[in-house]
Amino acid sequence: MQEKMIIQNSNTSPPWWKKTTVYQIYPRSFLDTNGNGIGDLNGIIAKLDYLKDLGIETIWISPFFKSPTWKPYKEHDCGYDIINYRDVNPEYGSLETLDMLIKEIHDRDMKIVFDMVLNHTSIDHEWFKESRSSRDNPKRDWYIWRDGKKPGGKKPPNNWRAVISGSPWHYDKKTDQWYYAAFLNFQPDLNYRNPDVQQEMLDLVRFWLKKGVDGFRLDIINALFEDEALRDSPLTFKLFSEDMDVFFKSSRMNLNHPDTIEFCKKLRKTIDEFHDPSRFMVGEIMASIPTIKKYLGKNADGLNLSFLFKSLNLTMNAKKVSKLIQLYEKKFPEPFIPTWVFGNHDMFRRISKLKGRMAKSKLNAALQLTARGVPFIYYGEEIGMEQADVNLKESRDPLTYHFSWIPSFAHSIIHKFGQSIARDGCRTPMQWDDTENAGFSLPGVKTWLPITPSYKERNVAAQEKDPDSLFHCYKRFLSIRKKTPALHSGNLKIIPSKELPKNILGYIRSFTDQKQEQDIYVLLNFSNKTIRFMAPRTNFELLTSTAFNSNPFQQNGEMMLTPWEGIVLKSTR
Repeated sequence: MQEKMIIQNSNTSPPWWKKTTVYQIYPRSFLDTNGNGIGDLNGIIAKLDYLKDLGIETIWISPFFKSPTWKPYKEHDCGYDIINYRDVNPEYGSLETLDMLIKEIHDRDMKIVFDMVLNHTSIDHEWFKESRSSRDNPKRDWYIWRDGKKPGGKKPPNNWRAVISGSPWHYDKKTDQWYYAAFLNFQPDLNYRNPDVQQEMLDLVRFWLKKGVDGFRLDIINALFEDEALRDSPLTFKLFSEDMDVFFKSSRMNLNHPDTIEFCKKLRKTIDEFHDPSRFMVGEIMASIPTIKKYLGKNADGLNLSFLFKSLNLTMNAKKVSKLIQLYEKKFPEPFIPTWVFGNHDMFRRISKLKGRMAKSKLNAALQLTARGVPFIYYGEEIGMEQADVNLKESRDPLTYHFSWIPSFAHSIIHKFGQSIARDGCRTPMQWDDTENAGFSLPGVKTWLPITPSYKERNVAAQEKDPDSLFHCYKRFLSIRKKTPALHSGNLKIIPSKELPKNILGYIRSFTDQKQEQDIYVLLNFSNKTIRFMAPRTNFELLTSTAFNSNPFQQNGEMMLTPWEGIVLKSTR
């Protein structure tokens, strides 16, 4: 079957967030400036020039709000269980430090995105403390409480399943009712059917926008609303589905509810009150593409972006990558735009899925930074930080304790297949140099998670000195993307596979406005062999390559790509 040529509509000037590149920082692991073994906001400020020099335009920071970090790790989620949405956890700094961070980022002509957890709070939030104090407390209806089933109400109210398995219902002896928590038991869900809750959370969004925040990453945003009558989840014929149906049980009663999708439009209207510059939201939605499209709105009046997770386990194969690009182009034409993400604070690190291969990681970066979409880079990906195999006894992830019934050898087996139950392995401290503690913290300090053993070779200082390093590959592609409109704003057209050798994927990024017309060719070699072939056309200028001393132009119009090499060419027409 002949491949279709994917062509987008005519170019217009897109908003900044469609053109940007986003770098995620897990603040606990970026840089410790006070010697307590935990990263902090001052550490982010100290490394802003590094990020600017790398070519990053937008910084997304995982939660740093007040959380119960005084509790054992099995009872808190490192910021994703919040007790005060309008204050900073003391171990990270203060509101004054945060104000300085926002200013310093904007002074460098960069943007800042907060990680916002709207779905649930900490069990230690004052709202929940009031809510559970008595059945007639004014805050009782701020959360979801119900009587149990069976004699004496000792069984959960319904058969729903939590996002991480098991029942999401938890019995509270004091008031003899059950509260609902879609994730972990110490993260009770807010009741969005209460207008006061909706108003409070919308006002919270406005609070941070007024402080200059440029956007939000919305944590498990697809879990806000549940079936109003709390009916049992119906059976389905699917063992598993992208919409989180599991073991023949549908998730539609407590995930991706139509009312959640409508509330996302309220969120969009709220952030659109703020402009010059415009603001944006990206949602964490574990769902099928048709469901994700509903969150974006038929008229692009919902969430601005959604993470697309099909790339997380993408095989480095020309046909499979081409197929995914074409799927995204078909499903997210203008005014929509896809996202390209290969890792985050919950996922196994990408380079470890690629068996530690730097050459493959360079090609992966070339794909991420040249395909049409918004790229999200997880801290350390630019130096090839590997997934750590953290000893379960040293785990700081509450999921480790939730799944404590799984034997340790099973964890090791799962790890070998590029997956992990605990999330510690992708959250280890940033590797700045080859000194003790990798430059993340002072020598002799016990870091909150152990340093990944390969830090001696994989660190910023070493790679900055090596022009052929992964770091400099990222830097080259980020630079060329930023100054080339076709790469950050252009259309995309796949070059038919019959016009290129096997294992070579090619596409054209095109841009036209009143000032210029650009055709940028991207050619990617998905093999461990050098491949020679005739150039797609003549009159090319090499803009950049994954290889430092690339020489793709051969005699008589022939081109050569070395193993796992990716190049960007400008057509001189």
